[in-house]
Amino acid sequence: MARALLIIDVQNDFTEGGALGVEGGAAVAAAITQHVREHPDDYDVVIASRDWHDPDNDNGGHFALEGDPDFVNTWPQHCMAGTDGAEYHPSIDTGLIDIHVRKGQGVPAYSIFEGTTDDGRRLVTALDELGVTDIDVVGIATDYCVRASALDAITAGRRVRVLSDLVAGVAPESSAAALVELADAGVLVEPSAA
Repeated sequence: MARALLIIDVQNDFTEGGALGVEGGAAVAAAITQHVREHPDDYDVVIASRDWHDPDNDNGGHFALEGDPDFVNTWPQHCMAGTDGAEYHPSIDTGLIDIHVRKGQGVPAYSIFEGTTDDGRRLVTALDELGVTDIDVVGIATDYCVRASALDAITAGRRVRVLSDLVAGVAPESSAAALVELADAGVLVEPSAA
């Protein structure tokens, strides 16, 4: 039995001032780093994802290159590979991350399970190899990529917990609804101090 921490998309474009910045994103970035530093023995592996979109196309319809985005299926350009917006927020201590996952390379992708590790493995393969049975999920955005990642972790047969004080969402209503949906799916939703 091993426990993993999944840090979802704590990137410059998803924090205040970014292309799709969410309120509280910078504070969550700092709090996640503090949490990992204060609980070094809680996790056997720390894994972080980043959106890593192609800069020269619509990424399978994910970017609204013509007309206005609907903010459901189409979005403004964000987290383009090689840009500052795609980098981790500076409050994330990348030295604490064991495995990096990039997702959305040319296609829409919300869940960390849709990405690949730097050495080309699917995340579920890496988790299986490490014997990970339990997963804590933190990051951005509660109502999109955190939600999708936690649901996929359940589907992958893991015991999953979302640390409710270490996530930030796009909107209060949809974030609250996402946490209810996750709880209904079997995810334990609780603060990190619990």
